[in-house]
Amino acid sequence: MEKPTAAPSSEFEDFEAAHNRQALDPSVLPARAQKGRGAISNNNGRYEKLSHQAYDDGWLMENIDRGTGVESDDDFPPARVKTTLGVDGARSVITRNQSPDVPFDRSINPYRGCEHGCVYCFARPTHAYLGLSPGLDFETKLFWKPEAPALLRKQLAAKSYMPAPIVIGTSTDPYQPVEREKQLTRNIIQVLADCRHPFSIITKSALVCRDIDLIAPMAKQNRASVAVSVTSLDNRLSNLLEPRAGAPHRRLDAIAKLSDAGIPVTVLCAPIIPGLNDNEIENLVAACHKAGAQSVSHIVLRLPLEIADLFDEWLQNHYPDRRDKVISLIKQMRDGKLYDANFGSRMRGSGPIADLIAQRFNLARRKHNMAGRSLNLDCSGFVRPGANGQLSLF
Repeated sequence: MEKPTAAPSSEFEDFEAAHNRQALDPSVLPARAQKGRGAISNNNGRYEKLSHQAYDDGWLMENIDRGTGVESDDDFPPARVKTTLGVDGARSVITRNQSPDVPFDRSINPYRGCEHGCVYCFARPTHAYLGLSPGLDFETKLFWKPEAPALLRKQLAAKSYMPAPIVIGTSTDPYQPVEREKQLTRNIIQVLADCRHPFSIITKSALVCRDIDLIAPMAKQNRASVAVSVTSLDNRLSNLLEPRAGAPHRRLDAIAKLSDAGIPVTVLCAPIIPGLNDNEIENLVAACHKAGAQSVSHIVLRLPLEIADLFDEWLQNHYPDRRDKVISLIKQMRDGKLYDANFGSRMRGSGPIADLIAQRFNLARRKHNMAGRSLNLDCSGFVRPGANGQLSLF
């Protein structure tokens, strides 16, 4: 059964308090991992007045003690959570940012939530704005923007609009599984191609190859590029970190197909988690270079808001023997804290551990004659769509 409790007094639970929750209250049942899902739990978001936890009402232990055939709680696997898709009624589709940490000031995210289920995803806390959990809700309760292509055309048609590279998929993957049916990302790319508007795509899905016919002609004019996220070459680690994303070999294959089509490909090695995948840095860069990537960049693990609890829970469930070491190394990159939100350090970290990771990437890049990430795309030739749907040069 579920038992409502008062929400924590702070904006989000203290990391160590979450780690010791079970020890503090043995009647609270621990969340259990589900096959194909990244988050272990589904705790309420930070804006909710009440939180809900699974609570032992005594029935399970009573039946185990009586020898009724129930041997352990493993006989009761957690209920599988199905993926649902709702409609996001957004009135605009281009999101602006002023962050000095990224080489672009505008982006498009066709979907809210992401079925890939990456446990470390920095977009998870945004589901709290919807009254949903950044945990399992984020990867099972998705929303799409069916009006996005029309809204994009309208925004590009505004006389005040000045073109600059748009990045598709900065928060959630534009090629997550639902895209196969909805083709929302493809329709957005079609609008940008019609307007000769420069764009770049970030994804960890081989589904991006479906749209090579639209991306390649724009890339030939230096108006399009693709960034493929590759976190690990280890199939087991990749499957646990990113349960419904493409396998490592599928991403390398996508890099090769995109590159062969003349599309500039950069690789985002993100996140680098010290004590977990940092031992792969040199092999990651070498494999991506061999597949045809032209540049590579990295981001160290970020744990803002609810992600700290979710990642700790994930570590305890899948890598309990490494938990203390990984957390210690993360804190060493964040001046003793789990997260540093300051521009300039939030994506790279600071201190000897972060510096060593950066140096290793720089050496690997130089060895393979690869560059860092760039968005130097051609903004000339933009064709503004007219109010009647036709394109206009004026």
